[in-house]
Amino acid sequence: MNIYVGNLSLEVTEEELRREFMAFGEVISVTIKNDKSTGSGQSRGYGFVEMPSPSEGQAAITALNRKTLRRKTIDVIQALPLSNNGGSGSYSHKRGGRYSRNVRQRKG
Repeated sequence: MNIYVGNLSLEVTEEELRREFMAFGEVISVTIKNDKSTGSGQSRGYGFVEMPSPSEGQAAITALNRKTLRRKTIDVIQALPLSNNGGSGSYSHKRGGRYSRNVRQRKG
């Protein structure tokens, strides 16, 4: 089960988040998203926890949702699966290439 954890304090570490969830069962992975694009590496305030057991994952969600962690109330919900829409079409179509309907025609 993939679990979304939002409203994280910038001080929370992946290891600290792992310990919170391990109280409810096995944790496969913990990832706190950070801002690599600007080079700062600062937390974006959300992350994901993966647990193999749906029942343990649900127990963790129930117990940890709205819990205060490092002076912030965290939001814990089951993560939505990645959608498949928007994945079709070619790069040129999405970017206004020659097959796009948004291409301006030269007036001649």
